[in-house]
Amino acid sequence: MEFVKLRISLFLLCVIIAFGTIGYTTIEHMAVFDAFYMTLITISTVGFSEITPLSQTGRVITVIIIVSGISLLTYTLGQIAKVIIEGELYKLMGRRKLGKQIAELTGHYIVCGFGRIGMVICEELAAEHIPFIVVEKQGEKIEQLEKLEYLYLAGDATADEVLLQAGLMHAKGLATAVSSDADNVFITLTAKGLKPDIFVLSRAADLQNESKLLRAGASRVVCPYNMGGARMAQILQKPTVVDFLDSAMMSGDLGLKLEEAVVQPTSPLVGKTIVTSNLRRDFGVIIVAIKKADNGMIFNPGPQAIIDPLDVIVAIGKQEDMKRMRRALA
Repeated sequence: MEFVKLRISLFLLCVIIAFGTIGYTTIEHMAVFDAFYMTLITISTVGFSEITPLSQTGRVITVIIIVSGISLLTYTLGQIAKVIIEGELYKLMGRRKLGKQIAELTGHYIVCGFGRIGMVICEELAAEHIPFIVVEKQGEKIEQLEKLEYLYLAGDATADEVLLQAGLMHAKGLATAVSSDADNVFITLTAKGLKPDIFVLSRAADLQNESKLLRAGASRVVCPYNMGGARMAQILQKPTVVDFLDSAMMSGDLGLKLEEAVVQPTSPLVGKTIVTSNLRRDFGVIIVAIKKADNGMIFNPGPQAIIDPLDVIVAIGKQEDMKRMRRALA
């Protein structure tokens, strides 16, 4: 709204300048530049004398320029100052609000780098309403983050103080997705040095650097180009399977979700078997796998498989049913 008012006042000011220039040129037979100069010194009230003696009509034009021009000039300058001051105040308030939101974060994810991979990660997290913060140092990427209204921190993710400011000590996990593998290694080392038990998902542009990232402490390493190539091969070989998995896990076209839930020690289902837990009967979910506390994986567990504390149940079902199952396991 303020910008609309500013544009209108600037337009009217230009109209007054054009009116004075044309009027002096036509009535007083001044040169165009002299007429323009006369109009400006009249509007600005600098007190310079008339370039040439004015006729009665010329003085009427001057009076009109003084009355309308000074009013418009004052209003325009006021609008410019208002836009600048309000803009700075908005930025200041925005930074304070951002700092408060960051300070309140807990159980969130930190995404380092807002490139192509980082952007996809953020889109997926935002779609699931999972709290996250992006650490980015490039100006154009920060502008994108502001437009998308993602929570962000401007800075270098390799610096200890930046990760701490992003709430690393209260974070659930960290994803490092910058373009340089060397930076990803450094970020992983920094994060693990500050919080050894933090889950770190790292991107590797070169498959040869996967082992380096694992040695640096990464919990998981993803090579996007290799994964992309493998997915294309799967689409060629098993397009229906891939379509089903996409519908179940990503698009939600079938109304299904493939998710995981941790069995808490206090859950009433601890010690029960798959069949006696009645997970399928009560929640209508299909148990795909159980990951044991020692990282052993049981695929398609049988009815007599026992549910132990801290097991991770991987199941597929409707979103509401999955939420109810997670509550029971907790």
